[in-house]
Amino acid sequence: MASITIRNLDGSIKEKLRLRAAAHGRSMEEEVRLVLGELGNAVSIETSATSTTIHAPGALSGRRILLIIGAGIAAYKCLDLIRRLRERGAQVRPVLTKAAEEFVTPLAVGALAADKVFTELFSREDEHDVGHIRLSREADLIVVAPATADLMAKMATGLANDLASAILLATDKRVLIAPAMNPRMWNHPATRRNRAVLQKDGIRFVGPNKGEMAESGESGDGRMAEPLEIVGAIEKLLDRRPKPLAGKTIVMTSGPTHEPIDPVRYIANRSSGKQGHAIAAALARLGATVRLVSGPVTIPDPEDVAVIHVSTAREMRDAVEQLLPADAAIMVAAVADWRTANEAGEKIKKKPGEKAPALQMIENPDILAGVGHSKSRPRLVVGFAAETQDLLANAKRKLDKKGADWIVANDVSHATGVMGGDRNAVRIVTRSGVEEWPDMSKEEVAERLAAKIAAALQTVEV
Repeated sequence: MASITIRNLDGSIKEKLRLRAAAHGRSMEEEVRLVLGELGNAVSIETSATSTTIHAPGALSGRRILLIIGAGIAAYKCLDLIRRLRERGAQVRPVLTKAAEEFVTPLAVGALAADKVFTELFSREDEHDVGHIRLSREADLIVVAPATADLMAKMATGLANDLASAILLATDKRVLIAPAMNPRMWNHPATRRNRAVLQKDGIRFVGPNKGEMAESGESGDGRMAEPLEIVGAIEKLLDRRPKPLAGKTIVMTSGPTHEPIDPVRYIANRSSGKQGHAIAAALARLGATVRLVSGPVTIPDPEDVAVIHVSTAREMRDAVEQLLPADAAIMVAAVADWRTANEAGEKIKKKPGEKAPALQMIENPDILAGVGHSKSRPRLVVGFAAETQDLLANAKRKLDKKGADWIVANDVSHATGVMGGDRNAVRIVTRSGVEEWPDMSKEEVAERLAAKIAAALQTVEV
């Protein structure tokens, strides 16, 4: 859900709303509802003692997802998947295979979904109205996660000997599956044949990913996609919202940089890339062509985003310069300010009785300033200021020094948990003032910032 809080709107806008509401004899909340209604958006408004918040629906708001949970250790990820879907306003109706109940309980699944959990094909209670047919038709999308080799085989051959397979055979809705199995099972000729059949039948896939398996010593292709990856794939399939950034090209950076000391050691920071990657995904959902230059991160590439992977600040600068010109540049990466001038060609060995080696530091290229003052400067340049003290003062200085239009400032002191965490509280610093946003998830920050960028690029002047 993207949200706008009335008390955080610009003062002149609030005054116009107040005057318009007074002229029509309505409250500000009623006036906002009507204004947004004129734009064709269904909205909900929550009022508390301190603020009024308008919730604009995202791609999943009110959408009905039938989630079929197959057997396997990856089934535990579905608990988080349900939570993520419901955060975005989706209704989740879960179906568990008999074997899946060995890994997650109907009680846990039902509690998170806030709905009944369906498990039996021959349920006296559910099948009086042909429950497997009803379930197969009432959803906007059917998601199978984890999709085991057995479930894929049943789908490919049209078997329907349990509730899950009967639903999948009877449905006329789109189906998205997230395979999860041992790499040898995934690469077996039978599974490859089934996969080809399902793809030809129009079944959509997300994953599997490469990595360590639950079994000791096993690794390869077969890990189920992470919950947010699956959410992204679902949003892509169900998103019918306007694409205000269609035709726009946006260059982005995300994550940390690693500056080598020797072939083994490097200088880095704690940036996880979560905020930058979330913004890239949100911009892509609004129709932008997003070109992301990412430092070393452990999170998946954003859906529908072209990613260039780099390690050092110099590599990141070179990649960004190659991607210009663009309509906008969003520089989120936590680029290391310095690197060693005397990078060693071999691992530096510790020797008894000798002092630690001295590291001579030199300044790295300033990527944001380079873009902000470039001859190919994008129309909108947004930088990030990660600070531990004097947040606004440092951000305001950065605004002019870097040639940026906006600086997104956030406090990354250890106590905030922002670096590597899932939440953020930012301030948007521009030459006209400071816009303070409340604490929210990094995905919500991304959606809200993407909408602001889209609005800015629709205007004649930024």
